[in-house]
Amino acid sequence: MRKGLALGGGTVLAAAVTWTAVAVMNDGVTGAATPAKPPVPATADITRQDLVETKTVDGSLTYAGERRLASGASGTVTWVAAEGAVIRRGRPLLRVDRRPLVLMYGRLPLYRTLQQGVSDGPDVEQLERNLKALGYGDYLTVDDHFSYATSQAVKEWQDDRGLAETGNVDAAQVVFQPAAVRVTDAKATVGARTAPGQQALTVSGIRRLVHVDLDTGDQSLARKGAKVTVTLPGGEQARGTITSVGTVAETSGQDQDTSTTIDVDITLAKPPKTKLDQAPVEVEMASERHSDVLAVPVEALLALREGGFGVEVVEGPATRIVPVETGAFGGGLVEIEGAGLAEGMKVGVPAQ
Repeated sequence: MRKGLALGGGTVLAAAVTWTAVAVMNDGVTGAATPAKPPVPATADITRQDLVETKTVDGSLTYAGERRLASGASGTVTWVAAEGAVIRRGRPLLRVDRRPLVLMYGRLPLYRTLQQGVSDGPDVEQLERNLKALGYGDYLTVDDHFSYATSQAVKEWQDDRGLAETGNVDAAQVVFQPAAVRVTDAKATVGARTAPGQQALTVSGIRRLVHVDLDTGDQSLARKGAKVTVTLPGGEQARGTITSVGTVAETSGQDQDTSTTIDVDITLAKPPKTKLDQAPVEVEMASERHSDVLAVPVEALLALREGGFGVEVVEGPATRIVPVETGAFGGGLVEIEGAGLAEGMKVGVPAQ
């Protein structure tokens, strides 16, 4: 999962190798001004600014809230919604012996048969609210009491759905979910037998999100509300916000390949163009902000013969190598500290 600093070690070394010849040209003497041999092809300014250290990690574009649905019916599956289908209120998820299992909206599962004489409760109000939304029960008052008017509205609904007009509603007829669902996996197959409590479908919400299995060593990157940049399939970039950070670490793999991760979910600022599920993405996360530091393009770093890094300060026709200590990397820049370095100085960089 880990990809390292977005502009970290490998990039620094590549830049350093490119410019090693310049450092060697000074015969190990640093700080002394010498004519450029050959002339520096290009320069960049030393700037003073805030630098945000970043890291890029792997993730996947998926859908929110995956969960399993069981059928309360017993019989033979005669139809099932296709994978990828979006099911909204009043529409069937599957049919058992040609009788539909219908989706209605609500957070409370249907844990009992709803009928006249049942005790008052929020599940009754939930059913009545759905019947009203679907156009049933002209004289129905939405409350927590299952009345005669409720029973009549149920019978109208059952008649239109090809169900026996009993006026009773149970788990063989209705599944409550908070909102519309997307079918991610159809466990039930046409022709197979099903029974109450047996898993029929895996569904999710229809809201797109990015999921990251984040290495626990990078846990400091995941702060709820933090902004991130996501690179989607095809190179499209999108802004996102971390909306959920797991609190339980999960271990996977064996022996040397063992990894421990936490779940991180990211909400995108706008829906992506791609409709792919489980599509691989890259997420750039901010690690730490370094305030008011000197910074140069990362490619300005030179590998010094005596070890470490330096920059080639350009002063008119002359140049000198100044050893530097590096700090944060981010946005193509690197934090540096070195004797005599100041904002506005120019340093050599490779020609574009």
